[in-house]
Amino acid sequence: MTDSDPFDEIIDAETDRDPDLAVIEAGSRTLRTQGTGAPQADVPGRPEDPKLDAALREVEAELATRWGETKLEPSVSRITALMDVLGDPQRAYPAIHITGTNGKTSTARMIEALLGAFELRTGRYTSPHVQSITERISLDGAPISAERFIETYNDIKPYVEMVDAQQEFRLSFFEVLTGMAYAAFADAPVDVAVVEVGMGGTWDATNVIDADVAVVTPIDLDHTDRLGGTTGEIATEKSGIVKQDATVILAQQPVDAAQVLLKKAVEVDATVAREGLEFGVVSRHVAVGGQLINLRGLGGEYEEIYLPLHGPYQAHNAAVALAAVEAFFGVGAQRPDPLAIDTVRKAFAAVTSPGRLEVVRRSPTVVLDAAHNPAGARATAEAVAEAFDFSRLIGVVGASGDKNVRGLLEAFEPMFAEVVVTQNSSHRAMDVDELAGIAVEVFGDERVQVEPRLPDALEAAITLAEEDGEFAGGGVLVTGSVITVGEARLLLGRG
Repeated sequence: MTDSDPFDEIIDAETDRDPDLAVIEAGSRTLRTQGTGAPQADVPGRPEDPKLDAALREVEAELATRWGETKLEPSVSRITALMDVLGDPQRAYPAIHITGTNGKTSTARMIEALLGAFELRTGRYTSPHVQSITERISLDGAPISAERFIETYNDIKPYVEMVDAQQEFRLSFFEVLTGMAYAAFADAPVDVAVVEVGMGGTWDATNVIDADVAVVTPIDLDHTDRLGGTTGEIATEKSGIVKQDATVILAQQPVDAAQVLLKKAVEVDATVAREGLEFGVVSRHVAVGGQLINLRGLGGEYEEIYLPLHGPYQAHNAAVALAAVEAFFGVGAQRPDPLAIDTVRKAFAAVTSPGRLEVVRRSPTVVLDAAHNPAGARATAEAVAEAFDFSRLIGVVGASGDKNVRGLLEAFEPMFAEVVVTQNSSHRAMDVDELAGIAVEVFGDERVQVEPRLPDALEAAITLAEEDGEFAGGGVLVTGSVITVGEARLLLGRG
């Protein structure tokens, strides 16, 4: 590389690194070549057939009787028992396993699109869902049908009940869904599974797979009551997905998190590729409906890629996804050549990520984004400022009670002219009066409006965005929770 190589600038721009990292990195292998999707379906709605809809609701009701996703017993014993009686379906295909704090689902969808564009049959398991539970399990880039979801549940139900009877605690909601996903992928069958961790890593139900490629998106503070109070402690839990002789794709991380992840890579003799060193974003420019990016991959340069998603963080997600797929195909290890650029371009151009800076209405513009923690909110705020020229932006916020809501609101405070606080239908939702109290402390009383019902909150925000003759320049951002975004999406006619 020459002195003017823009990738040098990426390395130079890296945050200060702890000297101890040099010792850790010396013991790990790094991955870099020496020398030189199919379109994705939108979010499904309810089945139109009343009988089918009733059958799906029955399955949903049965799943709802189990421990929810926020009630956890840190163990993989139950899911391991279920996999055993099912014949270990998760071992029938290779996998790419994704953990991190933010960006997991978008990165998973990009990986899926790339693999599909290279004519591999994919299975993708992500959570939570935006509107329909069937979104969580995808085949060939599209959520499985309601019929197939029901069939898969009924197929494994006897085995679930068998394991329930043998365990101290019944299988949880998430564990049953994980079993369904792994069984559906084996039944398809898929060529590769793209699996997003539910929470953490070591004891997450998805961690019964031994993935050839482990991906760690940026780690920040979230679920601190369960995962730890520092990014290093959280990384310890998330590093559990890194398996013996795997390849690890690391997004840029806080220093303490990087230390933990690299140490784990040394322990299991994993190959490491780090954003900003072995791969990264070389340049990006805002374009209509998204951005034009140049990426440095493990096999070389990938130029003029159109990504129909907004925000710097999505460009970084794209770099991570590309490196993960390169690693899966052996680029940088077994083969020196980069992936076919036209195929890469086609795949990224087809990527969608519902509920992530998604425009669902014009005049005024209404944008949905599922940011639910301070780090996600900061990334969203930066992306909105870059991609939209709002003269007046109104926030609609409905958050979960177990999140750092103050930090989330503080991230949005500089950009919201006013905020309408509301409450979604989840039992996890923060009480609207409690949310309003925090919002008043952050925004001041005059900038906060309270609307307990989400439909009323949307209507109020749209009215505020249209005030003072600013019809063309006003906008609304709905955020705070995936559930809030999903319900708003339905109310605004999507899905």
